[in-house]
Amino acid sequence: MKICVIFLVVYLFSTAFSDETSDPYLLPEPSILQYPSEHNKVDGDEANLYCRSWRFAAETNNLAPWSTIPEECADYVKDYVMGRGYSTDLERVSEEASIFASSVEFSGDGKDIWVFDIDETLLSNLPYYIDHGFGLELFDQSEFDKWVERGVAPAIAPSLKLYQRVIDLGYKIFLLTGRKESHRLVTVENLINAGFQNWDKLILRSPDEQHKMATLYKSEKRDEMVKEGYTIRGNSGDQWSDLLGSSMSQRSFKLPNPMYYIP
Repeated sequence: MKICVIFLVVYLFSTAFSDETSDPYLLPEPSILQYPSEHNKVDGDEANLYCRSWRFAAETNNLAPWSTIPEECADYVKDYVMGRGYSTDLERVSEEASIFASSVEFSGDGKDIWVFDIDETLLSNLPYYIDHGFGLELFDQSEFDKWVERGVAPAIAPSLKLYQRVIDLGYKIFLLTGRKESHRLVTVENLINAGFQNWDKLILRSPDEQHKMATLYKSEKRDEMVKEGYTIRGNSGDQWSDLLGSSMSQRSFKLPNPMYYIP
């Protein structure tokens, strides 16, 4: 009886693993979690999931350079920037930046600075993008310049709160923007009317800097700050080109912006 039982166990064991053990050097196939495949075009219930994934990739700088938002994400981006999601994300960035700003031990030389971008960081161009598809249209520099020259861009409220907080803490404020030098006057007026005052330096692109990529242009300007003895403690911007490159800040804070990308 014992012999029969042993024979049966050996038989069942060899049968169950006959495929895996036919080659003594062949490892069992690993178990891999399978995800649904991605499609180029999505609609219905899939669109929201696809567009959330796209926005996540955009915000984390994982996308290849892009010029417009996906056509199928037009409604998603509109709902996001016009709804509570965008404002909540802006508030979170401001709060985290404020916590960090309060924790810094100053160098004592009066040269601890916070760098702010302007567009989609301090001032909102959402009224312009409402009329231009929330990023669905290709960017038109001449049309955008007309908007800038009106000088009516509203403040981004959480950024205004952070701006006032870092001033109260004793930081020097440097505004570093890709706007043209020819827009200095209207930019100053717009900033003041929106509630931003008492900055220490406003840096705009000169005519001979118009051809430069934003990452290079802003890196060079930060290099100059460091050479002048300043310590860049914080940097707030809606584009990775505001934050990356040389002479980076001690902490960088990326504001959400799914409407456009500037390399």
